[in-house]
Amino acid sequence: MLTSISPVGEAGRGQRWTITVTAFTLASLAAGTLLGGALGLIGARIAASPLVGAWSPAIAAVVLAAIAVMGASVDAGRLSFTVPSWQRQVDERWLTSFRGWVYGAGFGAQLGAAVLTVVPTAATYVAFSAALLVAGVSGQAVAGAAIGATFGLGRAIPVLATIRWRDPEQLRTSFRRFDAGRAQASSVTVAGQLVVAAGAVALVPFVVS
Repeated sequence: MLTSISPVGEAGRGQRWTITVTAFTLASLAAGTLLGGALGLIGARIAASPLVGAWSPAIAAVVLAAIAVMGASVDAGRLSFTVPSWQRQVDERWLTSFRGWVYGAGFGAQLGAAVLTVVPTAATYVAFSAALLVAGVSGQAVAGAAIGATFGLGRAIPVLATIRWRDPEQLRTSFRRFDAGRAQASSVTVAGQLVVAAGAVALVPFVVS
């Protein structure tokens, strides 16, 4: 899909890249925000429940740290199980069946919603676990929505990065570079989850009452 929604691919279909990518980005942002907001609402409702009360910030931080460490271990191949995922991709037949803004929005919404297509990394679950836990601690569903929005924008970055792909050879060269950088990208993802874990643990002394 990355090579398809590029200035080269859009020009070949008679579509405008800017319109397609704008639709993709907005839909991905909206879908991520909605999912994060829904989890945030659940967390906030639990925190407001008289049976549960506000979540302990220290416990929430430790739980998030544990989830992040587990996610990093899965992505690093240190654990034997794989990330739970629905094994489907966006339907590329849409590229020749609909206008650019339609498939742009459709693809963006599916990717921004995180779990409607293949989940490539455990970091997805770490992000939305954070949406649930942070909202539970703060009592504000908007905290979850903010995390979801960040995730949605992140899913749009690879498509936005195609802006300079102006001819087929440049497209092929850039795609080979992306493919060659998969190992480094995986390492960055693992490191990012470990940073989240370390940050959560570092907060514990400050939130213990």
